[in-house]
This record gives sequence, C-alpha cells and structure tokens, in this order.
Amino acid sequence: MNNQTTDRIESTGGRPNWFSYEIVIRAVADLLVLNVSFLIGFMVTALIEREKTGSGTALLNEMLQGYAVWGWLGNLLALAIFSLNGFYTRGRAYRSRYKALIVAQAVGLSFLCFAALDYLVAGIEIPRIALIVALSLSLVGMVAGRVWSAVWKRLAVSEGDLAAMPAEEVKHVLVVGGAGYVGSALLRKLLDRGYNVRLLDAFMYGDEPIRDLIGHDRLEIMRADFRQVDKVVQAMKGAEAVIHIGAIVGDPACALDEEFTIEVNLNATRMIAEVAKAQGIRRFIFASTCSVYGASDDYLDERSALNPVSLYARSKIASEKVLQSMTTEDFRPVILRFGTVYGLSGRTRFDLVVNLLTAKAVVDSKITVFGADQWRPFVHVQDTALAVVKVLEAPLSAVGGEIFNVGSDEQNKTLGDIGKMIRDQVPTAEIISSGNDGDRRNYRVDFSKLKNRLDYKPEWTLESGIAQVIQAFETGKVTNYQDAAYSNVKFLQEKAGPNVFRTENGWLRSLVDATTESIDEDTRPIVLK
Repeated sequence: MNNQTTDRIESTGGRPNWFSYEIVIRAVADLLVLNVSFLIGFMVTALIEREKTGSGTALLNEMLQGYAVWGWLGNLLALAIFSLNGFYTRGRAYRSRYKALIVAQAVGLSFLCFAALDYLVAGIEIPRIALIVALSLSLVGMVAGRVWSAVWKRLAVSEGDLAAMPAEEVKHVLVVGGAGYVGSALLRKLLDRGYNVRLLDAFMYGDEPIRDLIGHDRLEIMRADFRQVDKVVQAMKGAEAVIHIGAIVGDPACALDEEFTIEVNLNATRMIAEVAKAQGIRRFIFASTCSVYGASDDYLDERSALNPVSLYARSKIASEKVLQSMTTEDFRPVILRFGTVYGLSGRTRFDLVVNLLTAKAVVDSKITVFGADQWRPFVHVQDTALAVVKVLEAPLSAVGGEIFNVGSDEQNKTLGDIGKMIRDQVPTAEIISSGNDGDRRNYRVDFSKLKNRLDYKPEWTLESGIAQVIQAFETGKVTNYQDAAYSNVKFLQEKAGPNVFRTENGWLRSLVDATTESIDEDTRPIVLK
C-alpha cells in the first residue's frame, strides 16, 4: 500500500476531530468564559481591597501579572480536563441527566489546577474571593451556555421551521454505486417519488438487484467504473444532486486487498466530490458507517470520538475528512453514518448479522452468537434509503455540511438480544454462545439528531425485519443463504477471481460483460435533460 495513503488512513482513528468547526467553537467559548470569569474575579477583589485600604491597583496588577505567567498553561490543562470529561467527545456521563454535575466537577478541578499553578509558578496565592467569583461565574456561564445551545437547536430545527425554509427543487439525481444492497432499495424510492435518476455502477455483483427497473422511463443506466474521471464527468451532466453510496463494504471484503479498497473507498470519493464541486452541484450525499465508532462503552453521537477497528471504517473516516475539507458555502456535503443494516432489498446479503443468524435459525436450527454482550445500532436497509430521501428533500440550509447517524435508539441491541429475538420467531432453533470471533466493535449510537431535525422515523423494526427474512425462506425466494452471491467477501473471492484487483482497467470490462449481459448501455435512453 502507498505509504502516504496508509498514513492518511491511520491518522484518522481513535480520537475526536479536534479541528472540526463545532468543537473548536465550543472549546474557544469555554476558555473565553473561564478567562473572563477570572478577570471579573480579579476586578471584584481589587474593588473590595480598595474599599478596605483605599487602593486596590497594586493587588490587581499582581494578580494580572501572575495570570500572565501561568494562565496559558492553566488554559491548556482546563481544556484537557474538559475533554476527558466528555465536553467535546460527548461521553456517556456528559450526556446523562447529571450533565450539570459533570460540568461542575470539571470546572472545579480546573480551578484547583489554576490555584496550584498560581502558587507553584508565580509564587503567589489567588485571593479566595477572586476564586469564588471566577468559579461561580464560570459554572453559571458554561451551564447556561449549554442549556441555551440545546434550546436554540430545538427551536432552530423544529418541524415548523424546516417547513418554512425554502427547499431547492431537485429533479435529476445521480446515484453512484446504486446497484447493490442499499442502492437497489434507494433507486426504487427515488423513482417512486418521481425523480429522474442516473445510475453509475460497474455492476460488480451483477444486474439482478435492479433487473426489474431496467427500461424504466426515468432511469438512465451508465455501466462504468466510478474510478474513471471521464465517466464521472459524463455522468454528472445535468444532475442537480449526487448520492455516493459506492464502496467496497464490510471488514472482510475490504481486507482482501487494502490498496484496492483505498482506491475505491477513498480516492474515488475524493475525485467524485471534486468533479461535483467543479460542476456546481450543491447537494452531495455520502454514505458512511457507524463502524467509525468502533469500540466504545459510551453512548455516541455525531460529535463523539471515533475509534475505528478496521480498514473499512478507517477508509470511511478518511473520506469524511476529505469531504469536510472541501466544504464551502456552495458545496456542503452531507454525511450519513448508517447503522448495522439488515433486511431484504434487490440484492440481499447474508454476511450481515441479523440476516445471517435468521437464516441459520431457519435452515440449520442453530443461532450461533459471537460476542453476545456486544452492542450494535441496527437499521433496516429500506430505512437507510428513507434517510437518504429525507436528506435529499430537506432544505440545504438544514442539512448542508452535517453528519447524521442513521437508525433509531430503540434498535440499539446486543448480539445476544438479536439471538433471542430470532428464537422468539423460530422457537425450534437453539442459541449457541461461542465467545468472541475477533470482531472488536461495540457501540451504542444516539440517533436523535436525524429524528429531531428531519422528523425521521424508521418504518421497520427488528422484529418485522426478522420476519421478512424468515418469509423469504418459506416462500422459496431464498434457498441457499451460503451462496457467494449473498456475501461481499465470498463473491470477490470466488466469482470475481483472485486477480481482479490487480488489473488496472481490463478487469472491469470483462467482469461487467460477464455479469450484466441484459444491460445494453448503447441503447439506454438519455432521460436527464
């Protein structure tokens, strides 16, 4: 793998994005409150001293000179303490009902550090009244600021306000990589809602997922590799929005060839976004993943620290950073972090935990659960498509440049919970707990931002999704869930061939021709005008 690319991928994980606009603003605001509180505390102390002795100027100068010596170090320590208490990574304790107590605890500890530094570095002691005033003002300022921020967000993104915002009309949409698991569900929703859709896809997994849509009068199909810039430029002509969901998906599939994964998941994303920006396309929606959170005991939202444990997650984080760095007033990509997907679509997958365990229960009468205590945020594939449509139809002023977790709080479940839910519907199946399979992911996710801002409500539950998979077996729609067609990694290993990744351009043409014979790209009508 290219060293520069590796460094870029590796550098994205395990910590919050300190240079995101929102975190910087919050940190600066906290430090401003602290320093202004100290200044006011010093001034109040000097005024009291003047009432007592007739002069407080000397004391004020002494306090300011001492602060000038150690204040900068105190600010750094305070920032570190605030961060460790979850102010900027939204840790579980910080998000609890005891948030005000956590803020008070962090501020109090910061003031102890300030007092110690003043004594140890400057050799003087901050007057008690100055500390009391500064501490009181800091507590009031920080708690009030957070309360106001929460209230303002609720008011600013209420449904009534969204309805009043002007929504830019979008008729022509380019979907990049839309013939797969999520894409085949998304295409149908877009067409059902009256959009003219252009699909750019290499059809690596064949055309069966969208075969019933071929010939639709509002669907144009471009069979091409979205790594080719000339094809991307051609595909974007006339489009008013771009939805990029093309990627090598899943940890095992990405691990097959790291260089190819980065080329598809990161480099192509950068190029596609650059073309969209150059062509003046304002709406750009990017499919990311909640896997970016990796392993964490916290309850995580869009501002939480990222802790990826796989190349797939790292490639998505790097892509997010690329898109955020490209954000301007006229180009504000929206990033959607999908939860762990389940359910049926045009291209069903059985390398996903809910679908796989349900299939094993029906066919093998066994539900083998690895890591039963590990948490995952689940979402039905149809509801991922619903989220994309919600974002597409929302005013750009409400979603532009934002990150949204896609799922619902109610579907945060452990893998053990999933096993029990499946057994409830397949009572003849036996649950087998087999420890851990090496997958270190463990995370619960907060989905309130998408729910509150766009009134997003999933249409599927885990129970209904499990029932859907069971029905697919009962009706004969699915017979052999172990077929390579249902697994990304198996397909790439068995169907695509071991040398498919290392051939620069020739592989794509031969693979496409072998898997999409029913699509004749030369006869497809051009419908985006």
